[in-house]
Amino acid sequence: MTRHQPSALTRSALIATAALAVGAAGAVTAPVATAATQPGTPKLNLIAATSAVTVDRWEGESGVYLDLGTYVTVDGGPLEFRVKRKSYNDPVIASQIIHSGGRTVSKSLPKGLVKDFSGLPGFLRISVSDQSGKKVAETKQTFCPNNRAGRIRPDAPGTSKYPESCSDNPFTLGGVWGVEKGWAAAASPGFASNEALDLQPGVYTAKVSVAKKYRDLFGMSAKSQSVKVTVRQGSDEGEGVAAGRHSTGAAGMSLKPAAQRPTGSAAVPAGAPKPDLRALPAYGIDISDGEDGDAPGKDYLAFSATVWNGGPSPLVVDGFRSPGKKKMDAYQYFYDANGKQVGYTPTGTMEWDPREGHQHWHFSDFASYRLLGADKKEIVRSGKEAFCLANTDAIDYTVKNANWHPNNTDLSTACGEETSVSVREVLDVGNGDTYSQSRPGQSFDVTNLPNGTYYIQVIANPDNRLKEQSTTNNVTYRKVVLGGTPGARTVTVPKYGRVDAP
Repeated sequence: MTRHQPSALTRSALIATAALAVGAAGAVTAPVATAATQPGTPKLNLIAATSAVTVDRWEGESGVYLDLGTYVTVDGGPLEFRVKRKSYNDPVIASQIIHSGGRTVSKSLPKGLVKDFSGLPGFLRISVSDQSGKKVAETKQTFCPNNRAGRIRPDAPGTSKYPESCSDNPFTLGGVWGVEKGWAAAASPGFASNEALDLQPGVYTAKVSVAKKYRDLFGMSAKSQSVKVTVRQGSDEGEGVAAGRHSTGAAGMSLKPAAQRPTGSAAVPAGAPKPDLRALPAYGIDISDGEDGDAPGKDYLAFSATVWNGGPSPLVVDGFRSPGKKKMDAYQYFYDANGKQVGYTPTGTMEWDPREGHQHWHFSDFASYRLLGADKKEIVRSGKEAFCLANTDAIDYTVKNANWHPNNTDLSTACGEETSVSVREVLDVGNGDTYSQSRPGQSFDVTNLPNGTYYIQVIANPDNRLKEQSTTNNVTYRKVVLGGTPGARTVTVPKYGRVDAP
């Protein structure tokens, strides 16, 4: 796959047997926090959905990834946060939103508490002891309120209005976190490469608690939870790991594919809202010999890049195939504020990509990647010019009309099959489409380039085929410094404002 694989995908189905559920003893309940709060202020408690979990230690991995079945329950009012930064030169600012008596109150979280958009850092404290009672490991975990949330009471809202994950894209600009009243969210992020604990097969006890600073902030009880952990040896590395993002949530605005290609005169309606495609700086930058090793002796500059939609309208592109044709004719659609289609225009073509790791319909000329010299003149252009559009990353859910529950969040929901006669590809407001550039022909061949300063240029809508609100934010540059020698090239990536994401 050349698509970016986010860490929000967890292996909880494999590494833990815990699930939030109503057991034989009845519904999960939690004591009420003792702190005096105004009406509508959420009351939070830490619970354990089960007293025992089993996790696998897989061959080739450095340890186990603890998903202990602990949850944060919410009552009294919904738990909601808005997280934002003005620019990449500004810090991340987080506020708790309290809905009380028809009023909305914004309460700033302590300065510096939240540093990115992945959740509340250091929220959980976990201490692991062996059967003799000796402490053998301890760790801290981030709490994403959007993580694997579910109802704990039958009278709670049937669906959640909040997003289903927190963003791990280093260039995210705004986020919304939340748990509905009468719901609970998983306290553990599950599979995360920086949180593996080196536990050998055996039986342990994990003591789980909420850090004091968060207990004080939210008026939570100091009560901890204990969970028996059985570590067993797994043998098939990577078995069952998801290969792409999966959508499990309800859709926002319903935009169903047209049954046939549009008729009548094509027109871009005056005044109709349009998407605003914006390029983010490249990240995940490294030297590679090509994902499949099929170009030995070459050095490639690999990276990830995101184009996102700042709204206020979704980008909707339909492809229609004439019998026997290898390409589809593509059309961009326009909608009014109520989601009613009010126009369309031809916008190029879609083509089937049969290569391994692709095998889906690509919309041509969505973005372009180029390597520029220190003078910002083009040196190398990536061969990647066509894309399957999918909402892989939440970039800014605070913008107008942001869709917190996009439908097409992976390739299987967005990009059709070889035999498809039509395809709809959507990039929703507030969401981004991220691709990694790792294959020869897509990444930049830097084998014979001299050492020095270069820029990775990311361009959204490079040929202006798509109609947008603005094209002034379609280009970004990320500075890189090449070093080393052929076969042993190096790359140094300076910070981008406050963002230190090579």
